[in-house]
Amino acid sequence: MPRIDGYERVSGTAVFPLDVILPNMLYGAILRCPHAHATVKAVDTAKAREMPGVHAVLTDADPEAQIGWFSRPGSAGSGSPALSRLFDPHCRFEGEEVAAVAADSPQQAWDAVRAIRVEYEVLPFVSDMEAALKPGAPDVQEGGNRMGNPRETKRGDVEKGFAEADVVLEETYRTSCDIHTCVEAHGSVVQWDGDRLTVWDTNQGPFPIQAALAGALRMPLSKVRVISSYMGGGFGSKLNLGKYSVIAALMARKAARPVKLFLTREETFLAVGNRPAHIMKLKAGVKKDGTLTALQLTGVGEMGAYPAATAVGYQVGDLYKCPNVRIEETMAYINAGPNRAFRAPGFPQCSWALEQMMDALAEKIGMDPVDLRLKNISTVCQMDNNKPYTSTGLRECLSEGARAFNWKESRSRPKGEGPWVRGVGVAGGMWGSQNGPPATVIVKLYADGSANLNMGAADLGTGTKTVMAMIVAEELGVPMDRIQVENADTGNTQFTSQSGGSKTVYVDSPAVRAAALEVKSSLLDMAAAQLKVPAADLNFKDGEILAETGTQRLALRDLRQLQMQQAVVGVAVRGPVQSDKVVRPFVTHFAEVEVNTRTGEVRVVRMLAAHDSGRVMNLLTYRNQVFGGFIMGLGLATMERRILDPVTGKMANANWHDYKIPTAKDVPAQMTVLPIDLHDTECNTTGTKGIGEPAMIPSAAAIANAFYHATGVRITAAPITPSQVLTLLAERKTKG
Repeated sequence: MPRIDGYERVSGTAVFPLDVILPNMLYGAILRCPHAHATVKAVDTAKAREMPGVHAVLTDADPEAQIGWFSRPGSAGSGSPALSRLFDPHCRFEGEEVAAVAADSPQQAWDAVRAIRVEYEVLPFVSDMEAALKPGAPDVQEGGNRMGNPRETKRGDVEKGFAEADVVLEETYRTSCDIHTCVEAHGSVVQWDGDRLTVWDTNQGPFPIQAALAGALRMPLSKVRVISSYMGGGFGSKLNLGKYSVIAALMARKAARPVKLFLTREETFLAVGNRPAHIMKLKAGVKKDGTLTALQLTGVGEMGAYPAATAVGYQVGDLYKCPNVRIEETMAYINAGPNRAFRAPGFPQCSWALEQMMDALAEKIGMDPVDLRLKNISTVCQMDNNKPYTSTGLRECLSEGARAFNWKESRSRPKGEGPWVRGVGVAGGMWGSQNGPPATVIVKLYADGSANLNMGAADLGTGTKTVMAMIVAEELGVPMDRIQVENADTGNTQFTSQSGGSKTVYVDSPAVRAAALEVKSSLLDMAAAQLKVPAADLNFKDGEILAETGTQRLALRDLRQLQMQQAVVGVAVRGPVQSDKVVRPFVTHFAEVEVNTRTGEVRVVRMLAAHDSGRVMNLLTYRNQVFGGFIMGLGLATMERRILDPVTGKMANANWHDYKIPTAKDVPAQMTVLPIDLHDTECNTTGTKGIGEPAMIPSAAAIANAFYHATGVRITAAPITPSQVLTLLAERKTKG
């Protein structure tokens, strides 16, 4: 079913925060530190304040800016310790905020920003996580560049497991730092009405943003309204409150006029998040029959200049059955922008290492890569006290995916003589975080049979509004074109947490269904009183209430109590998730690649995704999510990476010209989605488990394994670039 807001999106009539224009509105711009590490010694704004059109200038010296900055690492919540000031004189990365201006036009605002004179003391920097952990490295944070003690997870005895193995392999894998590059840049439009603040903000959940903004400004929640009915991509980077929103609010209050502050494309590359780079040393043991005996991961994650979550080891501990596991992860500060959640944070990096290792083990013991994975399926969550899963579809994803991909035949086909050679690869995965309730939904059925759905969930472009409207339509028999959806507005809709972690359908759809069922129950009670029959003998179908005998039929227009009160309202709160079982989506991706051994070019020509994500609510949007995951995984595998100049510490490719992302010409010609629905009735009342994150997790690893199958060369560092390909092929030729 097409999206209910599809016309608005493609016609330009949908109003995104970037589109909002208010009467008498000013435009904001932020002056950012041009150095990787520096201290602000003095800021001279005199010239900027006198320039035409300038109505507000904000620096650390202004009383309005003297607020604590609240941000819990990895979330948008408030109430955590203040991590930095709004304008911190100690600038720890290129792009950190120094001052801001609001003026009549964007051009005047930027002219004023350029007129501000800043005296910096440039400090030594470190832009590499390995160098940051060495003795004598410049300190990014007081106390050194290691965030606390290494995180350790273990079970069994890995040394015993390695001793029992017939084959033990060890390899170091690396992934690069990738940028979200959302189509709609980060930003806000803010307006004060007395002591009430309204914010149109591009974010993934207005309620946590409301809480964080109210905390930063020391305001009650009731006086802060955040609206985000449309937003142009987030991928995790818009889960957090941005400093730009606080700055815009302060300047709007200072100027007594609305302020629009959206970042430039270049700013978004520097200051609003990334997928951090990782180094993962993985050691694995296996018996000749394919039984895993031990897995040990030692990882280092690149946080940037401030605390953030970078853990990658979950799949090592849970995806495959293994009695002996040890995971140790270290978080390193460097002088660069802090990371934020990025579509399955940590999991694509882990897949890059674990799934290549699984293939290497399979080759060493002479087993098919699919068969090795099938040998080690777990039906319990090993990372959660061996609780059983509500359903485990990894086996079906592997076996049915292999059949649909023609895996055996594809692997046995000739690889080619050159310069083009071909190969196929497989990678498994899982998503290990299912955020839970609460979520409140209101469904209202009007006397004419039309309906209103009121929910707080943001629609990131994933089709959330369409899926939720379909649930109401199914339960109440209301045509889709007669359902109005209100969403993502803290002033008019109901609370839910942000849309992230593949939780929106999993958490919110049961609340939608329950609210619709409450409406249905009320209608049946009304009809039972009017027809003088038990409500249990009645059924609601296609907008009419029918008696079991079929002799009595009551249209909504003839339901007297409904016509009298004009509407029936159902309110539902998402109940608690299962505590004795664990809900997890599973996935397997297959890839076919072609490699030019003369130029180093890599083409991904075919991909297939088998997903156990529960019930498919809408096949069109489901497939779109998987295609998007394919393409992001393709970017991680073959082209995307942040480049920091080792001489200056500055980002060398902070634009869409030099930072490469996949375009239409890079997308595989053949992409297939194979849903695996095990009819899970325990995960929730709609049978859904989430698709957004799993769609990306194993894509890059499947491409890397296909590359190895084609060339016989293992690439352990992402992205796979032509220069790297040619270097490794030349080394193999020299050794051979």
